[in-house]
Amino acid sequence: MNIPEVGFNHTKTANREIEIIDLEQLYQRKNSLTHNPTLPHRVDFNQIIHIEEGEGTHLIDFVSYPYESGAFIFIQKNQVHAFDFGQKPKGKILLFTQEFINQALANMRLPEFTPTHLEYSYQPVFIPDSEAMSSSEKLLAEISKELVHQESNPLIVMFLFSSLSLILRRVMPENHHDRLNKDQLSKFTEFVDLLEQNFRRSRDATYYADHLHTTYKTLNQICKLATNQTAKQLIDAYTILEAKRRLVLDGLPTQQLAYEFGFEDASNFVKYFKKHTLITPSRFQKQFEVRH
Repeated sequence: MNIPEVGFNHTKTANREIEIIDLEQLYQRKNSLTHNPTLPHRVDFNQIIHIEEGEGTHLIDFVSYPYESGAFIFIQKNQVHAFDFGQKPKGKILLFTQEFINQALANMRLPEFTPTHLEYSYQPVFIPDSEAMSSSEKLLAEISKELVHQESNPLIVMFLFSSLSLILRRVMPENHHDRLNKDQLSKFTEFVDLLEQNFRRSRDATYYADHLHTTYKTLNQICKLATNQTAKQLIDAYTILEAKRRLVLDGLPTQQLAYEFGFEDASNFVKYFKKHTLITPSRFQKQFEVRH
């Protein structure tokens, strides 16, 4: 099974790095797209999906999350996901790149978009209270309007986006990242970036602490504040998640994946995978093929 990699359309958005599309538009056009949005695909940008009407499930990194009217669904860069258009839900998809976030952070106060998908308590779907819902829907509408305005101003888009992010952040279920100061948050983001680049090379927390010019103890404290997990638990969580993606993405045999992930032999990799998932890599692969 081949999972396509979907990039952000910079030309279509005139390099504004942000776009809003209607869900209805997406499923009406699904047959003319280069990928089928109802099948797993990996994105290189962030998405906030707002379900105005309808219910279903959204597949994110091989877990199906149910949603209903009013839900906000958060998809982070590099995640594998798939839409459920069975009930023809109505709503909006806000797409934005890391470049847009960086520009916004340079201009105003904005919650950091640090990765949360490795947390045990990861919950990408939630429904805000009616007051926050009303404000959020108005802000989404204003962003849409500003993006197509004849004299569209990127700063207005950033302010509206910042307001939307802050309102949603205020009413989201507990967010541990708010416990971190700016330096700690920066160090945690650096750690996740480093992990994404080096998890095949090392699964040792000390290796990452050294490369971040900090101590093992400090890195652990930051990780626990951010996610209630140790640095080692986050390293393992990312390694397993990436193994699942590659097993389904490329249909790799266990032996090849073990070699690519820096394990001495396939049996060590199988033990590691089973310890964290209670299932063998080949069984996970087959199970997913049956489901999709």
